[in-house]
Amino acid sequence: MTALLLIALTSFSPGRGDTGLGLILGNPTGISFKYFTSTTRAIDAAAAWSFSDEWMMVHSNYLWHNFGDIEVSKGQLPWYYGLGGWIAFGNDVVAGGRLPVGLEYLFANQNIGIFLEVAAGISIIPDTDFHVDAAIGARFFF
Repeated sequence: MTALLLIALTSFSPGRGDTGLGLILGNPTGISFKYFTSTTRAIDAAAAWSFSDEWMMVHSNYLWHNFGDIEVSKGQLPWYYGLGGWIAFGNDVVAGGRLPVGLEYLFANQNIGIFLEVAAGISIIPDTDFHVDAAIGARFFF
């Protein structure tokens, strides 16, 4: 249903905008937001939840994109990396930092981007612990 809505919305807009809103699936699963502050830099955020561990997480990252490294025949395929932070709410409040790395395919003449991301993280409150998050997602840009 979401895919059909995104496809319908793209028919009403002439090109990709700087602001994206969509879904992120994996660990975590939720709503994803991205805003390009320049042609190669962006801020992203997500409000997401874990179905198995019963917690909600909010994260945000500052991202750098490399558009020229991977050539595709249509659209664009930048890889990106960044630095960010997160906070999770469940039985306890846990917070830390994250280092995301990903790929995002931006469709030619469309407002849709799909992405794959892996983020190494460290919790610093209340204890120190390392973990890795991975997710796929899609955003509609306007």
